[in-house]
Amino acid sequence: MTEQPNVRKLDARSLRGLAHPLRMELLNALRRHGPATASMLAERLGESSGATSYHLRQLATHGFVEDAPDHGKGRERWWKPAEQGISMTDDLLQNPDPEVRGAADTFLHELATNHGRELSAWVATRDDWLPNWSNHAMDLSDFTLRLTPDRSRELIGKMHELLKSYDAFEADEDDPEAEQVRLHTHVFPITTDRKRPQ
Repeated sequence: MTEQPNVRKLDARSLRGLAHPLRMELLNALRRHGPATASMLAERLGESSGATSYHLRQLATHGFVEDAPDHGKGRERWWKPAEQGISMTDDLLQNPDPEVRGAADTFLHELATNHGRELSAWVATRDDWLPNWSNHAMDLSDFTLRLTPDRSRELIGKMHELLKSYDAFEADEDDPEAEQVRLHTHVFPITTDRKRPQ
């Protein structure tokens, strides 16, 4: 797979700094909605500004967020994401340090939970988007394929390349029909009656 620009590759230290539900929510909110203050994020996420301020400083310590000096003129500090994406390598899942493996588990569970929340929010508000964003413009599909690990990696690479090609032709900002669209991809092996993990 080709390296993606502006994507942070996690190491053991940065993973431990990020693997917290509120920190992941804060980073996601900044990526989705743009620069904000701790107070603005507290209101958006239903948290106290003390909690959001503390966790933003922790994210900054690990290089996930940084000051947004072009925003705001008052005393309140504005934050923006340092990168637009994150990638985690397999070695973190197999790290000999149980603390690192625990952080990896927290990260993956929180990521899956966030995907579920986003999907549920779409289902709950789908009538607000009709008729343009009907079943022809959105998709809830699942597939079961029989693949080797190598073929699975190939499939993931091709899906990522396809998505990047659409990002390169992003809709005009002035197009009234253009909306931000979220895509989740989940590729994972499942247990079958025929073969169970040892």
